[in-house]
Amino acid sequence: MYGKIIKLISNDYTVKTLNDKYVCKARGKFRNMGLSPLVGDEVKFDSENKYILEVLPRKNELYRPAIANVDIAIIITSLKRPNFSSNLLDKFLVICEYNRIKPVIVFTKYDLLNEDEVNLIKPIIAYYKKIGYEVYINNDIEAIKKIFKDKVCVFTGQSGAGKSTLLNKIDNNLNLKTGEISLALNRGKHTTRHTELIELCDGLVADTPGFSALEFTGMSKSDIRDNFIEFNYYRDECQFRDCFHIYEKKCKVKEKVEDGTILKSRYDNYINFLK
Repeated sequence: MYGKIIKLISNDYTVKTLNDKYVCKARGKFRNMGLSPLVGDEVKFDSENKYILEVLPRKNELYRPAIANVDIAIIITSLKRPNFSSNLLDKFLVICEYNRIKPVIVFTKYDLLNEDEVNLIKPIIAYYKKIGYEVYINNDIEAIKKIFKDKVCVFTGQSGAGKSTLLNKIDNNLNLKTGEISLALNRGKHTTRHTELIELCDGLVADTPGFSALEFTGMSKSDIRDNFIEFNYYRDECQFRDCFHIYEKKCKVKEKVEDGTILKSRYDNYINFLK
């Protein structure tokens, strides 16, 4: 049979099929192969003897939480208290792009902004939409609920950005305490270290709101460049095929930064990340 691993506690893997759930062990061959099945893995398993026989190829994997085949990362981005950090948002976006995880940006604390702050943030929000990202503010609850359908999602974002508040609005049965963003969904505080996917709005969400590995692990400088998605619109117009858009002459990306087509904070963050 085939199914998806939705929970791992110690060496017990809960595998979900369309109609049932099975608690299985992993064959010893995985240890010999240097491969550990992860929550999110699609697997072939023996439903009678309760053994995982094969892990199907993954499209991506994260380490914190340890999870595979993530479809969407919902990036919770505070606009105030804590203040908006374009550096952190762009770092999340680059890491998601590199790992082939679709990022969805949700801006929170919008209602705390005064008129001048709203006028400053509106063009920034519009820019991320313009370059192709799905963007919401935290009041777009019904639209956000539709994100989860048939997807495996993780939440991520800066501490205090409002992840728990948003989750409670999506499903008020969760009863997460705001300010305690490490809570497991609907179960209170973690008493054991484990990873689990919880059903939410016809999809699955990781039981801890967010991944915490914010390093450019395994990424080269060209990987960072190539995952600033709007830069790729202009690369063929640069003088050099492998232009890094820093010191090179006749660089179309730098030209677009200067004329305001590319958001300057994005470019500044790119330079910072390369360093």
